[in-house]
Amino acid sequence: MSVRPGSIVRFRHRRWVVLPSDDEAIVLLRPLTGTSEDALPVHRQLADLLAYSLPSERLEADRFPLPDPTQLTDAEAVRLLGQAARLLLREGAAPLRSLGRISVRPRPYQLVPLLMALRLDPVRLLIADDVGVGKTIEAGLIARELWDTGEIRRLAVLCPPPLTEQWASELREKFHLDPVILAPHSVAALERTLPPGRSLFRHYPVIVASIDYLKLPRNREPFLAEPPDLVIVDEAHGVVPATTAERDPRHLRYRLVRELASDQRRHLILLTATPHSGIQRAFQRLLGLLHTDFEDWDLDQLDRARTERLARHVVQRTRADISRQWPEASQLYPVRDAIERTYALSDAYRALFQDTFDFCRRLIEESRQLPDRERRFQWWAALTLLRCVMSSPRAGAEALARREIPQAEEPEELALATELGENSFEPAELLGLEPTEFRPSDEIPSQRLELATTHTLALSETARRRLRELARQARAIEADPASDTKLQACLEAVRQLLDRGSAPVIWCVFVDTAEYVAERLRQALEPTDRDLVVECLTGRIDDQQRRERVRALQQAPRRVLVATDCLSEGVNLQELFDAVLHYDLPWNPNRLEQREGRVDRFGQPCERVTAVRLYGRDNPVDAEVIDILIRKADRIRRQLGIHVPVPEDEGWLAELLVHRLFEKPRQAQLALPIGPDPTEQLLSRWDADTEREQRRRTRFAQHALDPQVVTQHLASCDAVLGDEETVRAFVAGASQRLGLAVDARPDGTLVLQTSRPDTVPEPIRLLLPSDRRRAWQLAFTVPHPPGSEWVGRNHPFTVGLARYLFEVAFERPAEPIVARAAVLRSRLVSQVATLALLRTRFLLRRPDRPEAVLEDVLVTGCDLFGERWLAPAEARRLLDQARPEDDIPLAERRELAATALEPLAESLARTEPSGPLAELLAQRAAELAEAHRQVLAAAGERRRSLTVEPLWPPDLIAFVVLQPKR
Repeated sequence: MSVRPGSIVRFRHRRWVVLPSDDEAIVLLRPLTGTSEDALPVHRQLADLLAYSLPSERLEADRFPLPDPTQLTDAEAVRLLGQAARLLLREGAAPLRSLGRISVRPRPYQLVPLLMALRLDPVRLLIADDVGVGKTIEAGLIARELWDTGEIRRLAVLCPPPLTEQWASELREKFHLDPVILAPHSVAALERTLPPGRSLFRHYPVIVASIDYLKLPRNREPFLAEPPDLVIVDEAHGVVPATTAERDPRHLRYRLVRELASDQRRHLILLTATPHSGIQRAFQRLLGLLHTDFEDWDLDQLDRARTERLARHVVQRTRADISRQWPEASQLYPVRDAIERTYALSDAYRALFQDTFDFCRRLIEESRQLPDRERRFQWWAALTLLRCVMSSPRAGAEALARREIPQAEEPEELALATELGENSFEPAELLGLEPTEFRPSDEIPSQRLELATTHTLALSETARRRLRELARQARAIEADPASDTKLQACLEAVRQLLDRGSAPVIWCVFVDTAEYVAERLRQALEPTDRDLVVECLTGRIDDQQRRERVRALQQAPRRVLVATDCLSEGVNLQELFDAVLHYDLPWNPNRLEQREGRVDRFGQPCERVTAVRLYGRDNPVDAEVIDILIRKADRIRRQLGIHVPVPEDEGWLAELLVHRLFEKPRQAQLALPIGPDPTEQLLSRWDADTEREQRRRTRFAQHALDPQVVTQHLASCDAVLGDEETVRAFVAGASQRLGLAVDARPDGTLVLQTSRPDTVPEPIRLLLPSDRRRAWQLAFTVPHPPGSEWVGRNHPFTVGLARYLFEVAFERPAEPIVARAAVLRSRLVSQVATLALLRTRFLLRRPDRPEAVLEDVLVTGCDLFGERWLAPAEARRLLDQARPEDDIPLAERRELAATALEPLAESLARTEPSGPLAELLAQRAAELAEAHRQVLAAAGERRRSLTVEPLWPPDLIAFVVLQPKR
């Protein structure tokens, strides 16, 4: 038979809904009470052949079953059935089709990138929202929407290696995509599952790949030979090289992404919280990935046309920007309390610092005759040696103990280090960097420190003895924790945070420091607090172990995490921790923001988070970093609400700190003329960059989408799919009806008592937590209270409840839980009225795209004989408010139900659409077409030329008869 998408057919003794299929030889059948995930593919010719011997294999036209007027229940059961029908919609008629399939409730501001993307063809978008705003959700929404509308069929996420598991989990759990991870540890297992002659990149439609795995030539070429339709690049700032050095590891990443971007039909989304590192050329290259024209534009000299064109491709908002446009969003983020906590060096530590400082001063003195690049590298070596010593006695001892083996010649690594050192001063990002890594290194760069010192200093036996003595001093301090006043200040701060119920993350630069601090915290805290777990996560632990240890911390009643910057980008810690303590201050203000953003972000359940910045009052290095860099960055952020990076490149930091720590005191001591102050130059350029950044954002801000338009689109989706309150009301009502005790809390959560599951139907019992001794607290908004579990429309419990009620109503109508008909007396009506709950289907047609079936749940109504029809809004109001006000004998109720069903059945039995129901569907189709066109208002003609056709007849799910109470 000829089947049409949206029609009802009978196959294998069941009724099915026909879904669109990309293959003409295949018919996709969805169970009447199921979702598209349950769709059954049926080969047309094979079904015809089997039908000769097995009649049940024949596809036959059928109709939706009418309700049985003898099976009656109350109006609340019908309302629950209607809510279940809405919550089971996956091919919803909402203009944003992805919202029906995701397991996350996006905030209105998170829809802005999606709406901007839908107005681009192809989608080329840079999402540079602030840390913790929700860029992963924003990108996932775009990917899911393009997938559901048929724009893409293959997707790849390129990200740093530590983030592959997190991305795969987000796509799987929140967006119901099924990704595989491509990384060195997983490729062999995936290749064993491939059909003969098929590549990984073609076989798996959704891939999350380590960008450092794909950038290697042996992997890059096969990937580029079969590239995906959409590429998402996370931490995109790490892709663009800051230098022209061909050995800069970023060049291989940049080459990979640039070749993907060269196909102007490919969709590309770039994600970064720090798009502008202070190096203008790198930012231009990043924009050039969106369109080659953007790479050559002077962003300070754009005319109106160019400004509007660029603004269509860039989303860059701070929390302040979002809160101004969306006042309700300010409640989604915690308040950050930044606290400065100081300590004074002990006598032993002060002596170690001074002796190390004298050694570094000699290193600086000896570098004066070197070429500029090598001299800067010596500056880095001196500052890093000081930093190691001041980080912890263990890190200092490790750095000092390995200065003894001189190198006879300057190896190739020094040339690379000096070349990179111009633009990558932060030690954690420089000399521990290997070509296969895309993350900060937290190891002490011992070999290259050795190169720097031996290249300049001919280490005599006296110098070697002096280094050994410094290392011995550091070991002595490590053995005597009382002499490490920095550690003692940290212990006191952690105790205070724990006493008030906080869970802190302690950030260190080096692995040795992190392990040292974790050991001392365990010794001091765990013996007196059996509920406390102190965990240490560094670059010496592989990604899988780090993830497992973070998951294990969820079971700890009280927890402290000591970590290095290997966790400072892209990792979400907000559900487990609400405070940070900077044991080592970062020398780049951006790193400070990344660290604090791990807990200060969307989804943090606490109203306030704490950031403790620990530094020495008499430590001149800390003093300079705090005074010049961190406080300046804080002032800019407080005044403008934006982060402006240190100007030009990070090489300025080396020159600045060397000048203030070594040169300025020397000039004053020798009464030498003092030249231009690098501090003033830096601050002046920083102020200029701040003004320029503010002007750019002001120009682009006028092109932001109107919040009212975004809210309107979200409201139209909620009208079809249901909002948070719809889910809460349904879960509460269905749980009570199925035998669970439900306690509604003032904070909007529900507590389900699961201690007596035997009273609950088995399909629902299997959805309850395994630990049934405790109550199950369910939350329906984000962020949710600690200890609760967020439940949305696609949560397994919500779906399980909806599906069970639907199946009972249609397949086991004798059970009293729900039914498809109800009769009651009410003062809401003056004459008998029939309210009909309809599931309607519409066929969406777009040029160059397969047809799509859209579904909606509508309420209409009429008088007892179908002569006068109610407006849908009036019918919905009556259904929501109707409550039984008097008893009606069963015989009378059945007679009223049978009489009321007749005009509905007669209207639905017509072969061609006509009458009030047909008019209702035609009006709804026009509304849906207009809503879809508004979403694509600025898109090309191909995507705006869409039509929506109602499919006849609609499904009568249930009806309620209201008899006047006199």
